[in-house]
Amino acid sequence: MPVKKNKKPVKKKAKSAKLKITKDMTLSEAVAKYPNTIEVFLEQGMGCFGCGVAQFETIEQGAAAHGIDLKKLMEALNKAVKKKR
Repeated sequence: MPVKKNKKPVKKKAKSAKLKITKDMTLSEAVAKYPNTIEVFLEQGMGCFGCGVAQFETIEQGAAAHGIDLKKLMEALNKAVKKKR
């Protein structure tokens, strides 16, 4: 009788697992980990990463406060992180 090899199931990573930056990160945390995101924040009209609120405000909260589309901002930020490689 032939011996069957056990194949391990391939685990698919969740889409969010691929993201380096998440909407729940604070602005200062994102900039500290990925300085090249500064340009993206500035292009979007968010210069607040340098103020004291940036330590407590999430990217999602900052985008809402500035009327910025969160989905587009997150795409741009994660694209900028990938470019660094």
